[in-house]
Amino acid sequence: MGPTTFNGLPIHPLLVHFVAVLVPISALLLLLSVCWPAARRRIGVFSPVVALITLVLVPLTTHAGEWLEHRTAPDPLVRIHAELGDQLIYWSAGVFLVALGWWAIHHPRFQAWRAARGGSTSRTTSRVVATGLSVVAVVLAVGSTVQVYRIGESGAAAVWSDTTAADSPAAQ
Repeated sequence: MGPTTFNGLPIHPLLVHFVAVLVPISALLLLLSVCWPAARRRIGVFSPVVALITLVLVPLTTHAGEWLEHRTAPDPLVRIHAELGDQLIYWSAGVFLVALGWWAIHHPRFQAWRAARGGSTSRTTSRVVATGLSVVAVVLAVGSTVQVYRIGESGAAAVWSDTTAADSPAAQ
């Protein structure tokens, strides 16, 4: 599906850093767009673009991680990390879709198109849709950021559990 090594080294640790940075940035851009109209105008299409880049990187990262997992000794901590990592695609897809939807409904072309059609939706309906989308955006932004933390914590536990146990003062 994608690259698994770079210069003979597994690429998963490199991709993880991109995802660990881009998921919270995507979440923050979405929240700013939803909660702050002045920021929405400045952010513009940047929010769905960053969310799309994140959405593309997540499966590349999980694929490289699965490739690495199959080349290491079986470890329950790695299995937990992989299972958590597999769930991030859903959070990232949700953030992307809401960011794209929010940008689209606030884009001048959409507003002009709606006005040309006679503005068929009522103001109340528009507020209900915007409020519902706002709630979904907050849930997805918080959930995706928490999920990245959980994945990172489980990955660190999997990588460093043997090293830190051997280096502890009790082991020496």
